[in-house]
Amino acid sequence: MAIKKILISQETPMNKAPYDSLVEKFGVQIDFKPFFLIEPLTSREFRTQRLNILDFTAIVFSARHTIDAFFRICDELRIKVPETMKYFCTTEAVAMYLQKHIVFRKRKIFYGNGTPSSVIDLIGPKHKDEKFLIATSDSSNVDTLTRLFQAQGLDYTTSVFVKSVPQDLKDVDLESYDLVVFYNPADLKSLYANFPEFKPGNARFVTFGKQIVKAMEEAGLPVEIQAPTPEAPSVARALELYLGSHN
Repeated sequence: MAIKKILISQETPMNKAPYDSLVEKFGVQIDFKPFFLIEPLTSREFRTQRLNILDFTAIVFSARHTIDAFFRICDELRIKVPETMKYFCTTEAVAMYLQKHIVFRKRKIFYGNGTPSSVIDLIGPKHKDEKFLIATSDSSNVDTLTRLFQAQGLDYTTSVFVKSVPQDLKDVDLESYDLVVFYNPADLKSLYANFPEFKPGNARFVTFGKQIVKAMEEAGLPVEIQAPTPEAPSVARALELYLGSHN
């Protein structure tokens, strides 16, 4: 069956060129619709976790929205983060974003290459005695990172600072799409929040990342295309290869 319509569960990207190329090359329609929004926890929600930020000497960040939520909660709870606090970030982009909230040169900031193991390398023997707070979202999967922390005997606690909130998808005619692209387990959560009786029918699913593949398997939904792979490091490339053999 030829593919005519594709739904991607994200905001329209700033660089839409790869998708525009697919539209032109294969004559498909590609729509973008975020299935969920990321919102910071309120201070009241955060307090239910019963932890004291000042008990920690280092914080691990992997996303910019988590940084915003962390400092917002600190402001609301009147917590003054000490200048001795160390920040370990998964990427340089995340680390540079800290400048929105702190004076970069006065803090101890470290960043990796995007992998959990690179964070462990940053810590090394020099920082192994820190007490780490790993800042996450309610839809994040930090199992790999926490396993590495455990293996190194590091003192850590995970804490949720942001939550995923399902979008209203009632205006989306899912049955009209041949391919639906999911990135996050929260996409699936939103799908069933909007359509509790959802059945896949003729729709085929594309996934990006291991977390969503696992969630799809648990939901009993088949995955037609998985990315990233060496041949298809992006969703656009995965779609191009698939459309090339089906259209």
